[in-house]
Amino acid sequence: MKFSEIPGHDTAKERMRRMAQTDRLPHAILLEGPSGIGKMALARAFAQYIQCDHPDSNGDPCGTCQSCMLHQSMNHIDVQYVFPVVKLDGMNSAPISDDFRDQWVEYLGNRLYMDFQQWANSFGKKNGQPQTYVTESSALLHRLAFTSHVSRYKIVIWWLPEKMNEEAANKMLKMIEEPYDDTIFIMVSDQPREILPTIYSRVQRIELKRLPDATIANYLTSNFDISEADAMAIAHIAEGNATRAMQALNETKETAEFFDLFVRLMRLAYQRNVKALRDWADELAGIGREREIRFYDYAMRMIRENFIYNFHIPELTYMTGTEEQFSTKFSRFINEANVEKIISTFNRAQTDIAGNANGKIVNFDVAIKTIMLLIKK
Repeated sequence: MKFSEIPGHDTAKERMRRMAQTDRLPHAILLEGPSGIGKMALARAFAQYIQCDHPDSNGDPCGTCQSCMLHQSMNHIDVQYVFPVVKLDGMNSAPISDDFRDQWVEYLGNRLYMDFQQWANSFGKKNGQPQTYVTESSALLHRLAFTSHVSRYKIVIWWLPEKMNEEAANKMLKMIEEPYDDTIFIMVSDQPREILPTIYSRVQRIELKRLPDATIANYLTSNFDISEADAMAIAHIAEGNATRAMQALNETKETAEFFDLFVRLMRLAYQRNVKALRDWADELAGIGREREIRFYDYAMRMIRENFIYNFHIPELTYMTGTEEQFSTKFSRFINEANVEKIISTFNRAQTDIAGNANGKIVNFDVAIKTIMLLIKK
């Protein structure tokens, strides 16, 4: 993994390069920030840069030396990966990362953006939540007792140290307080405040921010068959999380269904077609409670976007081409007099459905209120 392959985070990359170039590497470094921004990829690039025999003039590992080749095949003997695992049926003792090495290598590959839930699902154990057990700390301590073989430093890349159970965290503390001279820990955390405070206080932290919408949009257009407008709309909804943006690409079928439901609600409400709205309410209730809740999230976003669309400032609106085409005629019905009331109506419906209210009744109530709230300027 090279720094140049990872979008954004230029300041953090430069800071990591300076650490390696000046040989001022702390024993424990924490890359912290929101999920889906490329922290794990940065940790891997940093480790490869530290161990590279001939870093290039652009601030990247060379990619051709023995160490780089071992990194790329994930077979570097002086690199240890630690990650949350699940105790599967039939295991006599708590597992360690090495028990799932092949699964990890296949999952990680050249992945830029990690997804904890996707990793958890890969174990195929319903309700199994990956964690790091105390056995991991014991095994790691044993492995780090040996001197490095290929590189000057042994490096531990630790994904989500906040997933350590308390016993493991307390044992890990000793390794941080009394580290081996040739060992560097590079930790990657989505929720750093959940790390044991005594560990958190002993690491050098590099805080990473959410990715700009433009960075995510450029990544989407470069890697997927998607227009710039649709990519920017998805990036905006993803709120800086590239993983969420790619999930949105895979949810286009649901988004299209929600768009159709939204358009029909607005058209039938404008027509005051109560009978058809009752059928609409029943149809929405039929898609299931969780999806109803997601529909109202989508509907609230569409109302906000249509209100902003009236200002005629393209850079402020984030809609797909299909959504914008509808909004060119619909947006004039959303104005200062009704925007907050419509959003409040949808939000209340979402809360009621989450609280197990009757979806058909809630949705029909929304439909009737929408008739009253659609005011033409």
